[in-house]
Amino acid sequence: MHPTPSRRSRHARRTHRRTGRRTRRRVLRYGGGLLCAAVVLGGLALYQRLDGNLATTDIDSRLGSDRPPRGAGSALNLLVLGSDSRAGANRSYGSHISGARSDTALLVHLADGRKEASVISVPRDTIVDRPPCPAPNGGSTPAASAAMFNTAYSVGGSTCTVKTLEAMSGVRIDHVMEVDFTGFKDLVDAVGGVRMSIPEDIHDPKSDLDLTQGTHRLRGEQALALVRTRYGVGDGSDLGRIELQQKFLAALTREFAAGRLVADPVRLYKVADAATSALTTDKDLGSVRALTGLARTLGAVEPDAVDFRTLPVRPWPKDPNRVVADTPAARDLWKAIRRDTKLPPAQPS
Repeated sequence: MHPTPSRRSRHARRTHRRTGRRTRRRVLRYGGGLLCAAVVLGGLALYQRLDGNLATTDIDSRLGSDRPPRGAGSALNLLVLGSDSRAGANRSYGSHISGARSDTALLVHLADGRKEASVISVPRDTIVDRPPCPAPNGGSTPAASAAMFNTAYSVGGSTCTVKTLEAMSGVRIDHVMEVDFTGFKDLVDAVGGVRMSIPEDIHDPKSDLDLTQGTHRLRGEQALALVRTRYGVGDGSDLGRIELQQKFLAALTREFAAGRLVADPVRLYKVADAATSALTTDKDLGSVRALTGLARTLGAVEPDAVDFRTLPVRPWPKDPNRVVADTPAARDLWKAIRRDTKLPPAQPS
């Protein structure tokens, strides 16, 4: 007995629906697989791009074994340098200024246990005995007595700055990051600016900075002018600028701690892209994986658990525009960093 036309029609529709469901399941299954593959491949491509942004220098091999011992426990010391190079994209900030100096030097000490951190600013005008350093093109740079701290970067880049800081402090530097003007500006813009309270009007024509008292969200160019200004705050010395830089870093830390970046993957990628493009690191930090691990470690420290300090200094007798480390206060500070113990009370400013 053959099915009637109506039965054949119903049977065809059921078969078509079953086939359609199987086809859709196949499409979803294979399409989902393709989508996952696309996401993975896309993620790998982005990961490789970010890795490719990073520039590195092999400081450990260049300095060799003649260095202070590593710190206590799992404490970590990171040197952050701001270069005033006018090369390449930085030419607009004064192409007539040759060479490069470490405009900013911050020693970030992450305590064992990863719950507390200290940030020590070393004034660039500090007079030090600079040791011989590996020269960028081979050989060695000569030692120099009564040299400004920031000249170490001029003669031997971040490697010589590490060597000089280790010689004056006895603190082993585990990692190094350096950033130039353009990189700093791009990073601040990628974050979306930094909200900061300005305690008094700042007017500095040398850094093109005009800010009124009050709270501002500083974008890249303004933020760069703020951390560079000397003549718009205090007595025009580097110490006044350091205080302003530390306040800016505290505000930047709060921006990251607020967690808005995690909720915005597009902006998070822009920050990652800007950060990796801006940085030159030591070889061990020269990958997205290593930087991400460090970022997670630093991110676990609450902003209120970061102690900002400036190396205790006093005027240099030979030139009041220069400073020297003020012992025993400076000696006690370095000892606390080496031993990973509580920092001594800050000196009154």
